[in-house]
Amino acid sequence: MIIIIIIGFAIISYAVQSRLKSKFKKYSKIALSSGISGREAAEKMLKDNGIYDVKVMSVEGQLTDHYNPANKTVNLSSEVYNNRSAAAVAVAAHEVGHAVQHAKAYSFLEMRSALVPIQNVSAKIINFVFMAMLFGAFALPQLINPQLALLVIIGCYTVFTLFAFITLPVEYDASKRGLAWMTTSGVTTPQEHDMAKDSLKWAARTYLVAAIASLVTLLYYVMMFLGSRD
Repeated sequence: MIIIIIIGFAIISYAVQSRLKSKFKKYSKIALSSGISGREAAEKMLKDNGIYDVKVMSVEGQLTDHYNPANKTVNLSSEVYNNRSAAAVAVAAHEVGHAVQHAKAYSFLEMRSALVPIQNVSAKIINFVFMAMLFGAFALPQLINPQLALLVIIGCYTVFTLFAFITLPVEYDASKRGLAWMTTSGVTTPQEHDMAKDSLKWAARTYLVAAIASLVTLLYYVMMFLGSRD
């Protein structure tokens, strides 16, 4: 059953990711009338929000854009950093949206940051349990009670699911801030704004699929645990 769930959501995730890449590729070919690049948009949005201690940097990879609160950097993939399209500006503005959240101590961002070390530990624990179940199933009852193993898995997936759902308002709010800035700053026309909004919509859906997948997996293990007690 769990294999079917994993495969099902893997297919959905792949479909959403493919759609996102398709949208980004399409809108990346349409030059903005303002001629602003992703880097320039990020720097302007930071300045417009009174943020002067965040650097905009270029990183390798495709769709590897992210904001790093540890060293206060907005990291843009080269195709976003140098591109002068609605898609590039949308991604840049979204990442700066996270920097604005950080500067204003946005509650959900702080909650997610606090959960990062807990999630990392949970990932290590669940990997150990799964490895033991896969390669040492015959010895597992001696190492750990099967019901206890399920409880550990449930505990870890509870952390994963909580993290995934807290991530949703963080991502949607960053897009909202970015799109609002694009409107007030005038860097995009109404038509270009719609392209940017469409790009960010599909990016957000990748997080939504991940959150639902985590919740369904958690519920599956809870049901398995309850069934094992009968």
